[in-house]
Amino acid sequence: MIKNNPSIGIIGSGSWATALVKLLSENKTPIYWYFRSEETARSLIEEQHNPRYLTDVSLKVDKMNISNDINEVVRNATYLILVTPSAFLESELQRIEEDLSDKIIFSAVKGIIPESFLLVGEHLMQHYKVPIAHFGVITGPCHAEEVALERLSFLTIASATQEYAEYMAQQLKTRYIITNVSEDVIGTEYAAVLKNIYALAAGIAHGLGYGDNYQSVLMSNAIKEMKRFIKKRYKMKRNINDSAYLGDLLVTGYSLFSRNRTFGNMIGKGYTVNSAKSELNMIAEGYYAAKSAYTINKEQSKNQVKTPIINAVYKILYEGKNPKKTFLKLSGKLK
Repeated sequence: MIKNNPSIGIIGSGSWATALVKLLSENKTPIYWYFRSEETARSLIEEQHNPRYLTDVSLKVDKMNISNDINEVVRNATYLILVTPSAFLESELQRIEEDLSDKIIFSAVKGIIPESFLLVGEHLMQHYKVPIAHFGVITGPCHAEEVALERLSFLTIASATQEYAEYMAQQLKTRYIITNVSEDVIGTEYAAVLKNIYALAAGIAHGLGYGDNYQSVLMSNAIKEMKRFIKKRYKMKRNINDSAYLGDLLVTGYSLFSRNRTFGNMIGKGYTVNSAKSELNMIAEGYYAAKSAYTINKEQSKNQVKTPIINAVYKILYEGKNPKKTFLKLSGKLK
């Protein structure tokens, strides 16, 4: 049951966090926003925009409580939205002294926790005693940059508790954001993770000089691979062609706003992983997700599903395989 006078806390300060705060500030619900850097928090308050991400977006700072104390934000929030990159989320969670088990937590992370190889929801349940009924997912298809430009976009909010999903959907709904709700918490969370790997693959293909014809085959194979992977992890009735799955895959795979596609494009053009990470200057979740998804599937042993695209990306990023040769081999496995 939704408590009286609920408030929302945001853990994360990047572009997606900034976009979500922009949407939330359209409503009257109190917002608590955590910044690890005291200097960045101070600059935000003074300049009324995030000094590092989506810098052109004016924010209604008077409607927010900005703090570099994560426990203050958690303490005052009824709902928490996690928007920290998966590679750094656990280190932030360890800073929290407040009890998370009575919070309603939504993940907008789109990644797997590298320390545990678990989805954010699974990690919270196993390590922080957050019940599944108190967890949800915020997913696309939606780019932060298009939210900043107020272009008509769609969000899917999934939760095992429909009341919580509908509440969060209402909080994020604006004149340019259409929200849908889903009960497929695990499926939508996995889809948000996997689409970053496939977008990275699309970028590699583009960097290697492959054209639209190849990209279309790659993406059609990617959605089939995603379906196999998710079905093996959590079997339930779902339409993989819905926007939370196929739509999110397409926008991440094709958009010039996609940092994962950009990262992959650099790799295809001959950048080393370290040089691509350095030049991108943002987190490409697909880099971490490739290792996690590959490891998870490998651990299935006799019950592995066929994931040639994930395997190819993993080998290029983590085994130093030649992108051109690897994609030539991959091409023979696509239909």
